[in-house]
Amino acid sequence: MIRNRAILTLSAFGAMFFLGVGTAIIGAASRNIGLTPSQIGLMVSIQNVGFVISVVTVGSLADSVQKTRLLAGASLILAVSFALFYYQDPFILNLIIMLAIGLGIGGYEGAADPLLLEIYKRRQSLVISVNHFFVTFGELLIALYLIFLQMDWRKSMVQSAAAVLFLAIIFVLSQGSDKASRGESLRRRFNFLKNQKPLLVLFSLAACAVGVELALVGMITSFLMEFHGFTQVTSKLGLIVFLGGVAAGRLILGLFTRRELLYKSILITFGLTALCIGALFFTPPLSALTYVLLFLSGGTIAIIFPLIITLTGLKYPEMSGTALGVLKLGIPAGGIVVPFLLSILASALSFQISLALFPLVMLAGLILAYTNKETLEIGSGSAS
Repeated sequence: MIRNRAILTLSAFGAMFFLGVGTAIIGAASRNIGLTPSQIGLMVSIQNVGFVISVVTVGSLADSVQKTRLLAGASLILAVSFALFYYQDPFILNLIIMLAIGLGIGGYEGAADPLLLEIYKRRQSLVISVNHFFVTFGELLIALYLIFLQMDWRKSMVQSAAAVLFLAIIFVLSQGSDKASRGESLRRRFNFLKNQKPLLVLFSLAACAVGVELALVGMITSFLMEFHGFTQVTSKLGLIVFLGGVAAGRLILGLFTRRELLYKSILITFGLTALCIGALFFTPPLSALTYVLLFLSGGTIAIIFPLIITLTGLKYPEMSGTALGVLKLGIPAGGIVVPFLLSILASALSFQISLALFPLVMLAGLILAYTNKETLEIGSGSAS
């Protein structure tokens, strides 16, 4: 059995890397496959249905089952799903496969962080921060890789499947700590969410930010080709610039964010993101300006969710595990609702009109945060 901490750590990072690949593949390959904006929205939504089922199930099991076993199972599901995705054409078949991809990446989200917290007793926040950086790294690399493979996205999926299968083998041969603890039940988590206004507000803010970010990853290449005249290759470069902004935003977060400025930072970044996205979608096409707005949109929206995670941990220092477990349900909640609304608007009205949903959701988040200042500021609330 593998017990080496470095191997387990790199394997967890690898899992989060392919979580990013699974999240970004629709945005990177949608036009090559021939998907319409409505179909993209349905694909992203069904992926997040699988994600929420898996992250809740795996998160509940992680306290009583070896986390490496859970990661091995998630890897096997993801490897098969990657290999089969659009191997055959029927859309409904690939919706089911996309559901399975959601199950796989949800398993990674539910077990990778607990595994690292189990094997690291010091500097845990740094390890978890690096772990989540690999999600963005995976999103960025799959877009770059598709360009280097001259848009042979099927080849990239098969190679990704082989790499994830290798991870599954490592996790099967690995063993973490034998210690198990009793976790909060799903019912208790929902009861906690229901009775805690600060956490409910933070959950809603997280759903807004994550939903918009995930939908943007899925829609950017289609938007650039439809309204800015980008080609299949240059639209991928646009996605790479956006993801580069996301990566840069997450890397600088720890350098400039102070505890006493968390609430104000959330307000500012919601406002800046709404402004940048609105300008991106509704200003005249100018290549240089478009790339700048793509980078700024990625950089501003990337910071919001980590800020919310940090604020949640500080609001509930003695029960941060439960609070963050509830908060993470905002990932699939936003990832289902925002792309689904986008799909409906694109079908009922037009793709261009549907793009207004993005800045409107961010403005809604800004208003929600502003009207709950006393609830969200450090030093207020029931758990402070």
